[in-house]
This record gives sequence, C-alpha cells and structure tokens, in this order.
Amino acid sequence: MDSTGSLAAALADPAPTAARLLLGALLTANDVTVRIVEVEAYGGVGEDPASHAYRSRSERNSPMFGSPGTVYVYFTYGMHWCANVACGPAGSAAAVLLRAGEVIGGNELASSRARSRLSDAKLASGPARLARALRIDGTFNGCSVLTPDSPVRLTASESGWPISSDAVCSGPRIGIRSATDWAWRFWVEGSPAVSSYRAGIRR
Repeated sequence: MDSTGSLAAALADPAPTAARLLLGALLTANDVTVRIVEVEAYGGVGEDPASHAYRSRSERNSPMFGSPGTVYVYFTYGMHWCANVACGPAGSAAAVLLRAGEVIGGNELASSRARSRLSDAKLASGPARLARALRIDGTFNGCSVLTPDSPVRLTASESGWPISSDAVCSGPRIGIRSATDWAWRFWVEGSPAVSSYRAGIRR
C-alpha cells in the first residue's frame, strides 16, 4: 500500500487512533509544508462533550460528517482559523484538530504570514499559527487532504511516518471545558513546535 493509501486507512480509524497515526505526516498548502507534531482527537454525536458535533449536525460542523480526510475549518475568537480532518466512517462526525507542525518547506513564506516575529520552530506552533502558515481559511472547508488536486494535501515519507510509539506522548486536550481529563491530545516528544499545555475550565 502506498503512503496515500496508508494514510487513508489510518483516517478510517476511530478518532484517537487516527490522531495518533497522523503524527509525522506532511501537510502541504499554498507552497508551505509542515510535519505534523501535535494533534487532538474529537468524537462524534453524543460521544464527546468537547466536540463541535456532540449535540447534532449543523451547517457549521457538516464537514465533520464527511468521508475520512474531509477538511473542517472553523473560525474562533473572531480572529483565528483552525484546521481539522474528519476521520472514522463517513457520518461518524469524528475529527482530528491539527494543533502544531514543524515547517519543513516554505519557511520564508510561512514567516511572512506570521503576525509577529517568530523562530522557525514556532511558525506553526498551535492551531492558529499552523493554519496561518499554510494560509488555510474557510475556503478549504469540505476539501479532502487525500485528493491529488486538492489545495491541501496530506502525504507521508517512509523515513518519517509513522512515528515510533516510543516518541509519542499523550495527555489532556488544551483549552476545552468538557471532558477535560480525556488523554486525547498526542504529540511528538521533544518537538519544539508542540504547544504549551493550558488547562480548560471544567463545567
């Protein structure tokens, strides 16, 4: 099976498994490529209280119900875009939030898109910076990272994917208010791009 087929198979898994398997994959858009080093898993309707799809399907979260690999982009705090990838069976509404990446191609472009002066290690550290570095916005909603002519593509190299389980850490998700103790955040140990942990407020 080629890398695209392997990634498609990984995205068909339940959210926590799919999230873990996305670490080390490469995401490319608008001439910038990042190596994914931090993700968060979110479950579907009635499963995960922290998920945008927990209560029901809506116009906003409809891409989460798409086939594995469908891009779900949302705007938050009136200023930031965040990019997610649907996973699990079509209709399950599970998704993986792409929290952080290491820029490995197009560093100058990524730097020019940053809102402040950042080191290369921090250009895509955090979901808002990652989306900004790749210039991902709402126009990407509904695209597939597995389609060859998509404006955003997920690929893998034999040398960097999948990440060895010894190099993967897990812990609580960041900044949420429900299911705050679920260890559904996964990151590559030692990567300088990984976010600093910030606990949410338990409801």
